Amino acid sequence: MHNRYCLTSAEAQMIVAGCKAFATNNEWSISIAVVDEGGFLIHLERLDGAVLQSPDIAMLKARTAAICRTPTKALEEVVKDRPATATFPGRLPVQGGVPIIFHGQCIGGIGVSGAKSHEDELVALAGLNHFEKSNATSTDA
Repeated sequence: MHNRYCLTSAEAQMIVAGCKAFATNNEWSISIAVVDEGGFLIHLERLDGAVLQSPDIAMLKARTAAICRTPTKALEEVVKDRPATATFPGRLPVQGGVPIIFHGQCIGGIGVSGAKSHEDELVALAGLNHFEKSNATSTDA
């Protein structure tokens, strides 16, 4: 029997807070999605001014990062060599999604949409960093 970690709603909100702070500081109007390890939505937020399709794109990026256990940028690179992989169902191989790895287990994914793809990824990484710092402090105490 194995124990598994799972992402809580409070932790998803913490990740979104880290993403929002970074995006607001850069004046980017984006949408942020956090999903569990199966790619199911836990939290979604569309900031003021974010384009209408950005929540859907953020959810797909988050889901792709979680179920593939890799940043979506890596999958974007694969598509360049193997274009048919872009047609895999339920995936969006576009930069801006990162998996959430905790103690070696993928427990979810973060997807961001609304800025340039490399900026979306920076926002997602800021949220991941906020989550990791919070967990480092709570486990050190």
